[in-house]
Amino acid sequence: MEKNDFEAIELGKGAVRVYDLGAARLHAYQTNDPLADEVFVVERGGRGFVIELPCFRDNIAELEAYVRGQDIAVEGIVAAYHMAGGSFMPGTPVYSTGEAEAYGHEGGGKALVDGFAAAFGEAFDASVAQVTNLVEEAELELAGVRMRLVRNADAFDLELPELGAAYLHMLGHDCHSIVAGPAHADAQIAQLQGLVEAGIDLILTSHYTPEDLKDARTKIAYLEELKRLAAASTTAEGFKAAVGARFPSYGGANYLDMTAGFFFV
Repeated sequence: MEKNDFEAIELGKGAVRVYDLGAARLHAYQTNDPLADEVFVVERGGRGFVIELPCFRDNIAELEAYVRGQDIAVEGIVAAYHMAGGSFMPGTPVYSTGEAEAYGHEGGGKALVDGFAAAFGEAFDASVAQVTNLVEEAELELAGVRMRLVRNADAFDLELPELGAAYLHMLGHDCHSIVAGPAHADAQIAQLQGLVEAGIDLILTSHYTPEDLKDARTKIAYLEELKRLAAASTTAEGFKAAVGARFPSYGGANYLDMTAGFFFV
């Protein structure tokens, strides 16, 4: 599967990229919201599930209308890192882990939601989804599609082996991402190398359109360089300047600010 092999559907605010994965179809919803959020609907034989939630009210209405128009019977929402937008698809079961629930309701995820609510006001749905189904096992199946849960300290990523796809919180081959220090960089490198070795075709992330193995290799090189520049720097400002000079065209300067804060506490 090539990341550019999709059918494009333009909506009023956002857009959808529809991928034919053979065993299922993937609807990748690009919200075009201020946070560059992506939400994914996996459909198999008219049944489906959603990965993450849209958090702006206009996107919530738009994606709900799209799912109805596609006649997809949604069996559940898998909520990992993004739990704001609790009004999305009311009555639909929400699946998550204990760690992710704590992150979204009390931890760093909730702190981010509170900040976004202050920044964006009523346009942002700050209600946090209520988890109805806690997943304790290593696998989850919805709409006939198996998912492996890859847990971490905050939440979890997903591997969908039958579809040759995986879901991570962040990748972005030409933008900065949040890296919480050298150990976190090493963990991200190991995870990406695992996807490369497994031959995963399509990598889905919350803040970028679907990517591929070439993008994963690019990100590995970025993370290695990030560690090198951090080791050679003495201050957060010096580190940010060095990274900016090394990757002048990269977006996500706010994420680089956060990364610098983690590397230089």
